[in-house]
Amino acid sequence: MRRFHAWTLLLAIVYVPSTACAATQHPVRPTHVILMIADGCGPASVDLGRMVGGAPLALDRILVGSVGTASASSRITDSAAGATAMASGVKTANRMVGVDPSGRRLPTVLERARERGMATGLVVKSTITDATPACFAAHVMERGAQDTIAVQEIEGRVDLLLGGGRDWFLPLSRGGVRKDSVDVIAQARGYGYTLVSNRAELAAARATPLLGLFAHDDLSYALDRDTLTEPGLPEMTRKALALLARRPAGFFLMVEGSRIDHAGHANDPASHARELLEYDAAVRAVLDFARRDGHTLVVCTADHETGGLSLGRRIGDQSFYELRIEALRPITASIARMADSITAGVAPEAVLTRYLGSPPTPEEKALVDSAVVARKGVAAAIGEVESRRGLVGWSSNAHTAVDVGLYAYGPGSERFRGHHENTDIARLLAEAMGLSLAPIKQAKPSTSDAR
Repeated sequence: MRRFHAWTLLLAIVYVPSTACAATQHPVRPTHVILMIADGCGPASVDLGRMVGGAPLALDRILVGSVGTASASSRITDSAAGATAMASGVKTANRMVGVDPSGRRLPTVLERARERGMATGLVVKSTITDATPACFAAHVMERGAQDTIAVQEIEGRVDLLLGGGRDWFLPLSRGGVRKDSVDVIAQARGYGYTLVSNRAELAAARATPLLGLFAHDDLSYALDRDTLTEPGLPEMTRKALALLARRPAGFFLMVEGSRIDHAGHANDPASHARELLEYDAAVRAVLDFARRDGHTLVVCTADHETGGLSLGRRIGDQSFYELRIEALRPITASIARMADSITAGVAPEAVLTRYLGSPPTPEEKALVDSAVVARKGVAAAIGEVESRRGLVGWSSNAHTAVDVGLYAYGPGSERFRGHHENTDIARLLAEAMGLSLAPIKQAKPSTSDAR
């Protein structure tokens, strides 16, 4: 009897680990995969957003690691090289979209998902032809070739495209900026796309393929958005989920908080925080969907940090053991909008009083007035006023080499724990979906793609 119990115990010990090992070797494959990219968002950006919002973020509960962001040409990447790494699993040179440094076309996780029969979507606040979305559905030598990218996105039959950049879809004769005569919107309609251009039309959309172009260029900052006509990132994301989830084979969706980056370039702390909070609201919507669905993998990260944001700063020779985040909460416009008002002739003191939430001090007024007299740097001066009020600092108007956060939830999320390179994102997503990112033997993109 004792021998029986001993063998039973031994079998149980052997059996349980082998089962666990089998589960590890054959994890459950997600039906839906959502990659969310907070463009230009470093660790300090997340902290700033949390402090300005005054509550925990949706991101906070799914933090699993960090990501190195270097490109093939620099320790500091641009968005094209950063997104190519996350879409294709290969480091490329800055400014190159969907190709390796030699110009060889790279397959992307979106393209491989589409080949599988999955629905695909791109949702952004920039132009839909900007570097990050382009890297998932286009292949050009130069990110500035947004006219070529527009055509490739439509010809690639991405099921859902929501963002800005209407100008890149229309020739000059139709009010766009294309120098050829191609009307890409007409071409899209020929392929079966429905075009929507405002919130009401987006709400009424019932099927894909869907092309949403809600601005001539980038969508507005959250602080400046006309909420009657222009959709926000959470709204576009929820619509994308509702439409793409109808595909039986599942979907791949990339959502970008594009203007976190733009506010970082501008050193605009209030807009930077509000864009992060809008992105986090979209993350919350995605996580709600994933929890209800039970078969959705969600991965959130950034392509790089922008601005070298510091929470704490020196003014002159004085450093402060203080952070005045409450000074950023009353701000109701981006520094670009304030600068435009001043340039249009509105008195600087009136603009600052209206949008900053309190009148400027004599020193603040003098700083902005000097920029007005010089006829340059007005937005930068307002950004410095905001940053001094909040005691936040910036080291750059460009990108930095700081590692960025990595967040994951759902089946396959365990793959993303720890520190990774940006190329690992594409590789791990492909593994989770059972896809191959092996390059296709193909001719290099035409040099006519470069602008």
